[in-house]
Amino acid sequence: MKIGVLALQGDFAEHIHMLKRLGAEGVEVRLPEHLDGLQGLIIPGGESTTIGKLSTAYGLMEPLRAFAADHAVWGTCAGAIFLSRDARRAQPLLKLMDITVQRNAFGAQVDSFEADLDIPELAKATHSTHPYHAVFIRAPIIESVSGEARVLSSLPDGRIVAAQEGHLLATSFHPELTDDARFHEYFLSLIP
Repeated sequence: MKIGVLALQGDFAEHIHMLKRLGAEGVEVRLPEHLDGLQGLIIPGGESTTIGKLSTAYGLMEPLRAFAADHAVWGTCAGAIFLSRDARRAQPLLKLMDITVQRNAFGAQVDSFEADLDIPELAKATHSTHPYHAVFIRAPIIESVSGEARVLSSLPDGRIVAAQEGHLLATSFHPELTDDARFHEYFLSLIP
């Protein structure tokens, strides 16, 4: 399996490492032609405004939208913001998922935290029973889902931190910063 990781900015190398652990080939994507021959794409964490501006500068916005029409795409943290229809501020967005996202919802870098999440869909797909330990760094929250989008996981206080819309996936946290490959495995399961 050949999976692209948008490598304009952010923690793309960690996603590539995780994909290799699962036996998939991870490919850095920086230009539209790098999407050719890929079966899926991960948009990593980083800074969503920068990712959007660089995607615009490199002519990637429309090719990314076209790719997402037929392929699985997963946005983590800033990538989730970039996939959203609404980030409550003016910035370049792909507007692919019917989710509204609030940037830096948990506060500054010093407010980063970790939490164990119950994610039934992940447990079912990976045949596991233990909670998923998630790392949140200047993380967004998914304020709302609509249309075909659905909630995959929330914190105990009800704030949404993972959503899915068909073959599109968004997580507020950073699965690539853990040793747990289950979320990457789940993403790969969305690829026909």
